[in-house]
Amino acid sequence: MNSTILEPESSRLERIRFSLNPANGAPIYRQIIQQVEYAILSGRMRPGDRLPTIRALAVELKTNPNTIARAYGELEIRGILTTQVGSGTFVSDKAPLLGAAISAEEGLNRKIREVLGRFVQDMRDLGVDKAELPNLIRNYKEGESHDV
Repeated sequence: MNSTILEPESSRLERIRFSLNPANGAPIYRQIIQQVEYAILSGRMRPGDRLPTIRALAVELKTNPNTIARAYGELEIRGILTTQVGSGTFVSDKAPLLGAAISAEEGLNRKIREVLGRFVQDMRDLGVDKAELPNLIRNYKEGESHDV
């Protein structure tokens, strides 16, 4: 798994960690899109924050620059990012995945429920009892393999 931390150019201390997992089944560009959207929804990235250049992020994540360009391009088409030639790629003021009548907090809560729903369903598909989930989560350590 490759990862890098994006430190917004503002004085905020929050950091964005891009973490790629080729084994999770999602295309790399989709993983990058999702992580940018989550960072914006959670407030870790705000309008005006600058993203790494395509080349710099590709080197850090050890992936093809075209993959990063595809992710940035799709986010730009959605209006979530804006690119200023010669200056860089920035977070726009348009929130991801939100309708006009939905607040950012509602959008984040909706996304959390969606991710949690997928997780619970995946665990159910693996035969894990719902009552065992809190123990699994409590004992989980990132970066380690675990047997259920």
